[in-house]
Amino acid sequence: MSCSENSQLKIVTGEAGYVLEDVPHLTDYITDLPTYPNPLRFNPAYSVVKQYFVHVDDTVPQKIVVHKNSPRGTHFRRAGPRQKVYFESEEVHACIVTCGGLCPGLNTVIREIVCGLYHMYGVSRILGIDGGYKGFYARNTITLTPKVVNDIHKRGGTILGTSRGGHDTSKIVDSIQDRGINQVYIIGGDGTQKGAAVIYEEIRRRGLKVAVAGIPKTIDNDIPVIDKSFGFDTAVEEAQRAINAAHVEAESIENGIGVVKLMGRYSGFIAMYATLASRDVDCCLIPESPFYLEGKGGLFDYIEKRLKENGHMVIVIAEGAGQDLLSESLQSMNLKDASGNKLLQDVGLWISQRIKDHFARQHNKMVINLKYIDPTYMIRAIPSNASDNVYCTLLAQSAVHGAMAGYTGFTSGLVNGRQTYIPFNRVTERQNKVVITDRMWARLLASTNQPSFLDPKDVTEVKKEEEPQTQLLDGENCKDPLAKDIPSLT
Repeated sequence: MSCSENSQLKIVTGEAGYVLEDVPHLTDYITDLPTYPNPLRFNPAYSVVKQYFVHVDDTVPQKIVVHKNSPRGTHFRRAGPRQKVYFESEEVHACIVTCGGLCPGLNTVIREIVCGLYHMYGVSRILGIDGGYKGFYARNTITLTPKVVNDIHKRGGTILGTSRGGHDTSKIVDSIQDRGINQVYIIGGDGTQKGAAVIYEEIRRRGLKVAVAGIPKTIDNDIPVIDKSFGFDTAVEEAQRAINAAHVEAESIENGIGVVKLMGRYSGFIAMYATLASRDVDCCLIPESPFYLEGKGGLFDYIEKRLKENGHMVIVIAEGAGQDLLSESLQSMNLKDASGNKLLQDVGLWISQRIKDHFARQHNKMVINLKYIDPTYMIRAIPSNASDNVYCTLLAQSAVHGAMAGYTGFTSGLVNGRQTYIPFNRVTERQNKVVITDRMWARLLASTNQPSFLDPKDVTEVKKEEEPQTQLLDGENCKDPLAKDIPSLT
């Protein structure tokens, strides 16, 4: 075994190509920290569990489909409770913060961090930071107890409030230090996790005994490495309601067209999975798959063909799709929100109007009836479903176990069905996107019978762009979050 290290990533290599991308530990920069027996060994709830504590060498492979001569590949440290912890229960002063946009399951994660700390480790001092990162130095805190958070998982949104931006690292760490906080739980997406990495670096520079744990949040499912993000299942399920409404409207009138816009700024996972689940969708448009409107084989041509065949159709479009087709005057605005995300134009309204204009110009005067539905903010604001509630519990408890065991600078995430600790830089290095040369997109095209809108030249270009990502196959492909759960389709 050999090991190399920087402040955020420890690489352990072994025979047969084994690579462990480990996460930092408090002992990396604070020597001679005392350890304590894990309180769980005295907890009656866990006393009957065999081998409850995770072995020090347990790891989870990122890649599960390999050839006989291929290397074992990258591994991540398996999450879970350790026999020894680096915090005494009474010394822990934890805080929780939520940042970025809303997502189903935020309150569930908050609840399970609080209850996990309290019931598993006997921690009673837990603060909620009010209003995102800026709340560390600009807002009041909320005292969190199991009683306070008991029913919050039944509500959408976040009881802590949220915001974009407001990341002043020095002020945040000053606040952490001044309040005597020694465990920080940060729930948020790509930008939030980047901020968490910077906070960890500053804490390490100051030599503070403070564990920083992230829980990745994005309704779009665009965080890499992990199987899927919490709230995604709920979003796909809720999107069915909008698609069903669009289908009912469309089939109830001559040449009815239902257009549904779903979340997906850069990644079309919600649109893709909602389409596959629905079976009522005739065309799905996502940011990763270019399309064109005019001419033979274009979207207008396909709409006309489908209306002649069925008398109605449903189109699902992700919010980031077709942005290149919008007018130059709109593109030139190039505005961004406080998190640095580009403010996109409403592609649903735009494409609806373009479809209406096209059929108004046709010589055959085919009369269409188009209904546009945008359920975006309804989906974001609902409570998480049963599947996401379970997942949120696993993410939260894993983060608590990791922080108590002295790990820091990590994100809690599911990799190949196992809870792991992932270095911050791995979940922020790029965005997870649908691979349109992969089987899952082919399944969608087969399900809807829509054209790919790609000519052979486009396919060649797409393959070149995606070549580094297409080394993985189906169930182990992080672009395909549910594929391994559907073995009958592989």
